[in-house]
Formats: sequence, C-alpha cells, structure tokens
Amino acid sequence: MDNMNLEMLKKKQENEVSIIMVPFPAQSHLNQQLQLACIFSSSYHLPVHFISSAAHNHQARVRANGLKQSDIDKIHFHDIPTPDFASPAPDPNAFNKFPSQLVPSYNACTLLRQPISTLLHDISSKSRRVVVVHDVLMSYTVQDVASLHNAESYIFNCVSVFCMYSSFICLPNGMPIPLDEHLLQKLPILEPDAPEEINKLVEFQLKYTDIRAGDLYNSNKILEGTCIDLMERFASKQNKKQWAIGPIFLAAKVDHVSDKRNKCLDWLDKQAPRSVLYVSFGSSTTFSDKEVMELAMGLERSKQKFVWVLRDGDRGNIFSEEARRFELPDGFEERVEGVGLVVREWAPQLEILGHSSTGGFMSHCGWNSCIECVTMGVPMAAWAMHSEQPLNAFFVTEILKTGLVVRDWKKHEEIVTASAIENVVRKLMASEEGDEIRKRAEELGAAVRESIEKGGASQVELDSFIAHITR
Repeated sequence: MDNMNLEMLKKKQENEVSIIMVPFPAQSHLNQQLQLACIFSSSYHLPVHFISSAAHNHQARVRANGLKQSDIDKIHFHDIPTPDFASPAPDPNAFNKFPSQLVPSYNACTLLRQPISTLLHDISSKSRRVVVVHDVLMSYTVQDVASLHNAESYIFNCVSVFCMYSSFICLPNGMPIPLDEHLLQKLPILEPDAPEEINKLVEFQLKYTDIRAGDLYNSNKILEGTCIDLMERFASKQNKKQWAIGPIFLAAKVDHVSDKRNKCLDWLDKQAPRSVLYVSFGSSTTFSDKEVMELAMGLERSKQKFVWVLRDGDRGNIFSEEARRFELPDGFEERVEGVGLVVREWAPQLEILGHSSTGGFMSHCGWNSCIECVTMGVPMAAWAMHSEQPLNAFFVTEILKTGLVVRDWKKHEEIVTASAIENVVRKLMASEEGDEIRKRAEELGAAVRESIEKGGASQVELDSFIAHITR
C-alpha cells in the first residue's frame, strides 16, 4: 500500500466513531443489546463491537429472533475469556422465583474488567471516538473508559423508566412516586427476593454509574411521558443526558417473518383472528410440577385456544446440559389437540405476538415482553414472578390499562389454582371487559408504532443520540 493510501486509511480511522456494546449476560439483556447493536450498525453505518463471553455471544446470536442475519454479520463479536463458572439447573421448588441458578454467571462478569480494558484501549487507538453502551450491571467492568481521552460511556437500561424512577430515584431520595393516591394504594410493595449475593453485586455496580455521560431507555414518551420528563429533569442536575429510543425492536427493523418458520406459526395460520392466548414466562422462570399441572388444567378448562411455550429457566450456560422436560397431565396434549399447542423449544415471540390470530399474552411481565406486547397491540394476562416484574405488571394493568392481573402480588408465595387461571383466561379472551382491554391495547400499540416512524418521538430521540455521539 503506498503512502497516500496509508494516509487516507489513517484519516478514515481517525474520523471513525466506534461503538462498544457490553451487555449483562441474561437473555432479556442480551436480546435488547443485540437489537440496539443492529440499529447502530445497519441504520447508521457505525462500526459496532459486541463484547461478552463466548457462550453468551453464541446465545445472543442463536436466539436473535427476527433480526436479519446480514445485520448481525455486520457486528464484530469479541469472545472475552471468562473464568469457568458453575451452571446449575434451576430449582423448581425454590422458595421464590428469582433465578438463583444464574448467580455464578453474573459474578463471573466482575472478572472481565482487565480484558475489556485491553480491548477498549486497542479500539480507542484506532478511532476518533469510542462510545461504550453498557448495561448498568456492567458498570464496574467498563470503568476504564474514564481513563481514555477519546471515550465516553452510556448506560442502556433494559427496564421501564417507571421502574427506574420509582425504585432508584424516588424511594432512595424520599421523593413521592408520581401517581394518584388511589394508584399509590395499589402499588405493589417489593420485598427483596434476590439472594444477598445479588444485592451486593447490584450495590457494587451502582458505585461506578457516575462515570457515564447519559442514559438510553427502551421506552418512549407515548408510554411513559411523565416519568421520562421527571427522569430528564433529575438527570439534568447531574449533567447526564437522556434518550428514550424504544421500542428498539421496531427501530432495529425486526422482521416478523423469519427464514426458519416455527411450527406454531403454521398452527396459528389456521386460527381465527385474535382468538389465541400466547402463554410464555420468559427465559428465567421455573415452575414446579404442581404449578405446571394447575396451569395445564386451567388452560384446558377455559376452552380458549392457546400456544403454550413450556420451557425450564435458563442455566448460566444454556449450552452446558439439556434442560428439564416438564410432565403434563396424562392425555393433556391429545385432549387439547386443535385447541391448544404446547411448544417445548425456543419460540419466536415477536412473530407470535405479531400474528393476526394472537389475541392475548399470559406473561411473567419482564420489560422486554411488556414493551413487545404493548407495541404489538396485544392485551396481557400479567403474572409477575420476581425482581421488578410486579411493577411492570402494575404499569400494564393499572396505568396503561391494557391487561388483567393473574395473581395479586401480595399472594405471590401461593400456587395459582387452575380455577383462577381459567377465570382470568376467559375474562381476557371471551368477555366484554376483555374486548375493551383489547381495543385499548390495539389503539396504544398503533400510537407506539407510529413513534418510531420518521418524525416520530422515538425516531427523533434516536437521531438525536446518534448526532450527539458523532459530533
């Protein structure tokens, strides 16, 4: 290569803004970070580096529901050497639903600071600016960004702004949560359900969040305008910029029709519009045999059509061993044939929610599932399991009013009976009240989808963030 070409290449590198994604190794976090990575890479043509362990990078790719392979191929994946960690099976009979089996993989993250720092310095030396977009629970790991003259970091929050503002701003600072009195009385009281080890990990990571230049949220002002305004006001006092850029799966142009079509979609094709309840409890929920039996009986007795994703909670390394296979009541699948379908593998959630036959979603209320459900205009049967999920269930059912509660959080230690499940399924899928909720969900979903179109609130925010980091 001659000197002129070398100079041109050097100049191009000096003018380049590189983005480094550092996700927390839990499925919902990996999923959202990969979608955001595809936005930066494919829509804005920025070089993107995705940093995690080899197992978690592989997990992110194989579960990349609806993302185009050509978009994923543009991302530079870096497999960071990670110390071996235990990957036990989830305990179906645990006292609470927090996925304690994932704690060893979470703790392993704190040992990645040095290799990530080395990579940061390497990319920094080849770029005009380095922008690190990381999970709040990876703050300690990316702290060396502060030592680089041409780098800055932003936290991408994988939970709702309502949850962030209520739990991390209002309560610690003695500030009132912005709700009417009658809603405050219904607000679930969250008792710590995570192991003490996790609580210490969270506290440890939060010590390093001040390094960030700002925050990104997978939400928008259509859904959470009040809380977003309050969060911006609070953050401005700390000189932290804020952008609400969700739903990111829409901005990532996630295709609801993938190349590898799941059998459940063929089954849905044969059903009437808005007639099927989609039942799925995310990647971290584990049910006991008794709970599975009650849910099976409740679905069968409801006489409503359903697609039920029946899987165990993830291990820390999902590739280490086969997951447990649940037992169903004798003859269950034969009796519900044509009415219900049980899916035992990873399911294409966005394609299911976007299908014309889907008329409801029974969910654990993880934020990823909530925003997908709301955006697709599908009403929810909200069944919170752990962590911030009770707040999400409250947000969907009491504030947005696009869902029904399966179980009051005050009774979360009790098994939900088949009759309770039957009743809420019938109400959501086959009652006037359910029809009204569905109508509200569809109207709200349409408004949210418009927000990511050109000139919409979320698209404006996304463009603003890109303009800021490429300044």
